Amino acid sequence: MTLLIIIIVLALIFDYINGFHDAANAIATVVATKVLTPFQAVLWAAFFNFLAYWVFGFGVADTVAKTAHTMEINLVVILAGVIAAICWNLLTWWLGIPSSSSHTLIGGFAGAAVAHAIAVHGFSGYVGEDGTTHYWYEIVSWYKAGKDGGMPSGVLIIIAFIVLAPLLGALASYLISIWLLNASRKVIGPKIFTVVLMIATVWVVSRLMVPYEEIVEHGKPRFDSHFWSVAFDPHNIKWLLVAFIILTVSGFCLIFSSLNLHQADAALKKMQLLSSAAFSLGHGGNDSQKVMGIIAAAVAVYINTNPGVHMASWLDVVLPNDDMGIKGVMPGWIPLACYSAIAAGTLSGGWKIVKTMGSKITKVTSFEGVAAETAGALTLYFTEHLKIPVSTTHTITGSIIGVGLTKRVSAVRWGVTVSLIWAWILTIPISAILAGLVYFILSIFM
Repeated sequence: MTLLIIIIVLALIFDYINGFHDAANAIATVVATKVLTPFQAVLWAAFFNFLAYWVFGFGVADTVAKTAHTMEINLVVILAGVIAAICWNLLTWWLGIPSSSSHTLIGGFAGAAVAHAIAVHGFSGYVGEDGTTHYWYEIVSWYKAGKDGGMPSGVLIIIAFIVLAPLLGALASYLISIWLLNASRKVIGPKIFTVVLMIATVWVVSRLMVPYEEIVEHGKPRFDSHFWSVAFDPHNIKWLLVAFIILTVSGFCLIFSSLNLHQADAALKKMQLLSSAAFSLGHGGNDSQKVMGIIAAAVAVYINTNPGVHMASWLDVVLPNDDMGIKGVMPGWIPLACYSAIAAGTLSGGWKIVKTMGSKITKVTSFEGVAAETAGALTLYFTEHLKIPVSTTHTITGSIIGVGLTKRVSAVRWGVTVSLIWAWILTIPISAILAGLVYFILSIFM
């Protein structure tokens, strides 16, 4: 039990570090464009990091918890993974490299699990409890097909989104920038497109909303009121936020051409507050869930390695299993603690990375800030809906590159960008190797 408590404390420390390491993701552009002072910006981002507690479900947490097969590992594996993730995060923060805290954690977890499998079974095959032959690399959940044609999961999908998340962010920010640029012209075409988009957004979101009857069928509603239960259902609230973001930008596009330069700049700066808030919300929801997943996996492993143990109600965690029809259970203090830790970390700020994100990749104005953060927020909501733990760092970096490309290719400082990409590519393997080494060291003493 002592080791389990240590892991939970270290996981929350990692969450805190994640907050100040990734603070730059949400605040770099509002600081670079002088919409907010650095202190105001971290307060703003921290508030919306914490607000995500009431917005998001636990889909990403479930994916992270199942990075390795919890029936085949012990608590030392998770401890090694968390220690390795903390070390790599602190190193990249010190060097001012905006690497991914998410991939650091997943790489550490997977690397320690592989080291454990090699230590226990060696490189040769072994017969598992199911009577079939298994190999050391199968301890990690590399790929699992989606249920009923849904989105597949596993470490390979997470690795694929190292490329896909920044590309989606870049594409979205490029298209939003083109849309805003055309909306500034005194022609009717962009306005017709904007109205059609608004109608399409309302129609699509209304079709995706989960009705009250379905909410009751799947569990207890959050409120007695039908309206508030539907509005604040984790699935529905994400789509309502997407609609709110698109409709707000659309409203601005309809009046953009009638504003003079000073009015347009003032309006864009106000919109930057909205876009940075939306991105901070996505950051809090996406990154806090990864730590929830690690804590849930640690409790599951403790129960597996101590059969018959009676768990206190505050540690009553059940990992969901769609194949067996088991619903997940997570005590309320775990998400509350995780969201609080990341918000506190964001308040601490990470000024070394702010400089890289806010000015070194490309020069950012209020116009570009709105486009980049809106694109980043929409990408995070989309991937969270698919239960994929993506990197908020990669997403916002891709979005900033996307707005830079609307000016010209040379507007992006590719030397800085290439060095960032190398950091992204190396994060998972280095974290995995580091976690493996930490596991072997810990195994000597534990």
